[in-house]
Amino acid sequence: MSGIFKRFWRESDAVAAIEAALIFPLLLAMLLGVFDMGNAILMNQKTIRASQVTADLISRNRSVDAAIVSEAVEAGRLAFAPRSSEGYGYDIVSIRFDAAGSPQIVWRETDGMVPMASVLNDVMALSEPGNGVLVVGVEYEFHPTFAGFIMNTFLMREIAFARGRKSPVVAYE
Repeated sequence: MSGIFKRFWRESDAVAAIEAALIFPLLLAMLLGVFDMGNAILMNQKTIRASQVTADLISRNRSVDAAIVSEAVEAGRLAFAPRSSEGYGYDIVSIRFDAAGSPQIVWRETDGMVPMASVLNDVMALSEPGNGVLVVGVEYEFHPTFAGFIMNTFLMREIAFARGRKSPVVAYE
């Protein structure tokens, strides 16, 4: 019986196969995690781009109407192409600073997300009496492709600030 154990310890033909079988699941999980992380970084960059594109297109006008805002929102949504823009939300706020430099909301349009609660506090550093600022917040729900068993989704939020190009405050007609 001791001869069988001695021969078992001396045999090393299948050691590489056993090591590969033990390490392969770990390597596969790491590879899929890197894939999901790369997609998350890409989608975060697209979220930044969506907020900046929307703010830029709206700030080009003295005043906007529902059609102009809708086109700017659609341009922001197209920033996610070719990926799906499902889970996309926006909050667009035009703010005027009065003679004392206090911010006042001129108009606001929100869809697919909760309005930004601290928007008036966030623009205090940009306060110039008689001037204004346009704030565009964008949210995107990212769904990992492979890591769904660890986390279902996570929310990406980006905010873009823009000054009106043709007027101090972008009005809404």
